[in-house]
Amino acid sequence: MDSLSWEGDLPHLRSPVLVCAFRGWNDAAAAASTALATVANSLDAELIARVDPEEYFDFQSTRPTISLAEGQTRRIDWPENNLIAAAVPAADRDLVLLDGTEPNLRWRTFSETIATAADALGVEMVITLGSLIAEVAHTLPVPITGLASDQELVDELELERSNYEGPTGIVGVVHDVCGKAGISSASLWAAVPHYVAAVPNPKAALALLRRLEGLTGIAIDAGELEEETEAYEEQIGRAVSANPEIEELVARIEAEQAELLSAEGEDLPSADSIAREFQRFLRQQGS
Repeated sequence: MDSLSWEGDLPHLRSPVLVCAFRGWNDAAAAASTALATVANSLDAELIARVDPEEYFDFQSTRPTISLAEGQTRRIDWPENNLIAAAVPAADRDLVLLDGTEPNLRWRTFSETIATAADALGVEMVITLGSLIAEVAHTLPVPITGLASDQELVDELELERSNYEGPTGIVGVVHDVCGKAGISSASLWAAVPHYVAAVPNPKAALALLRRLEGLTGIAIDAGELEEETEAYEEQIGRAVSANPEIEELVARIEAEQAELLSAEGEDLPSADSIAREFQRFLRQQGS
């Protein structure tokens, strides 16, 4: 773990769960990273380790940024992957948060570093948060799908094993490495509307957060995110109503979703149905 530097002694944590979110391919509309940031801000979180970006990033692709400190001193901010411990005395377990950016290089080594750190901290389960672009409507509840590493965990957490085959991000590699290391893992994905994917989606972040609460049994103060969700729905509603083509698109998606739920008798679409819808949408877009 040469690329991982600890800030001090390993903290004593109770039955910890590691929750990960990565900016980039796995973070459509910044929903996953926003959900994780809300968790960190809600709890008494402490930085415990940093991953050196030198080994895992192509800085011509993921460039560091320059910022001004106190209006004068220039500071270079490198892409980060930080481990944060959050003690939750009121709950039965504590959390470890991995707040990061999807690396460009050496995904297996990076994931092995995370798995080794998780083992050192006594992590009992890894949960990753992700968000994907899909043909869903902003007016409907956010579809949240869950995947898990083994059938026992699928049944226990009432999640769903997906048959999806195709490209993956760092989240998929982290799950694979954790599985080989004997650490159970689960993944939560929020579907965000493709027609507003370019702006942050607090509604999807809030939906991820509420589902995470159900898995961990840890309550999170999300009052600010709830207010942002109300403002988001109002602003997107005004924008859609001002564009007849988008308004017609939303109405069609709502009708198709209602028909799908009626036919399947389910509360939410499955991960496979979302993947099929997204692939169909990409085919429709052509080049």
